[in-house]
Amino acid sequence: MPGPTGNGAVTRSTLRQQIADALRDEVLAGRLQPGQEFTVKEIAEQYGVSATPVREALVDLAAQGLLEADQHRGFRVHEYSFDDYRGIIEARSLVTDGMFKALDDGHMGYSEPGDPRTAAALAGVRRRGEEAQRAACAGDLTVLIGYDLRFWRELGALFGNPYLADFLHRLRVQSWVCAVQHLRLLTDLRGELWSGHTELVDALSRRDIRAARSIIAAYNTHSLTLIGRLAS
Repeated sequence: MPGPTGNGAVTRSTLRQQIADALRDEVLAGRLQPGQEFTVKEIAEQYGVSATPVREALVDLAAQGLLEADQHRGFRVHEYSFDDYRGIIEARSLVTDGMFKALDDGHMGYSEPGDPRTAAALAGVRRRGEEAQRAACAGDLTVLIGYDLRFWRELGALFGNPYLADFLHRLRVQSWVCAVQHLRLLTDLRGELWSGHTELVDALSRRDIRAARSIIAAYNTHSLTLIGRLAS
């Protein structure tokens, strides 16, 4: 019978996640371009690690829709079309709308507005939103993506359903991967990027679901208009 999992397995698992996170950041930064191909061996040599955690990390990213596996050539960065982007935005909206509805119905883990734990959690999410807004206004796409992903991950966690929160995070990563290839064509992004993060938090703090939905609808329209213009 096999013995218990040792530190080696834990280290490999951690390395696998670190490589996956690093490669995801490379895609989001535009350093790995859509359609770009690479092999397990090339990535292993780049990071100075063995092939096994690299292969596992690449398979994970392929499962998340960021990469495509080719049996003979290795992996390539997935190329999203504008129709893909539209579909991701629609799926993203359905998830957030479901969260808002559950909040409105009192069916999820979002505690009462007067609860100090809720107030503290919302304050933390709002700080992420403020950082995201500053980056958006400055046109700093790399910083914006980092804070935006953290903002939505922490906001999603407030609703008490980790499955929905994880799904929303994946959709947001995919939407950024799709958008970033177009956004990085602009030399100046100031005034182009959505920055309604704190407005959304404030609406949810008031449990004003109608306002929250209106903010998301405006956000989606802004995103689709911007990426549609750049894609064309």
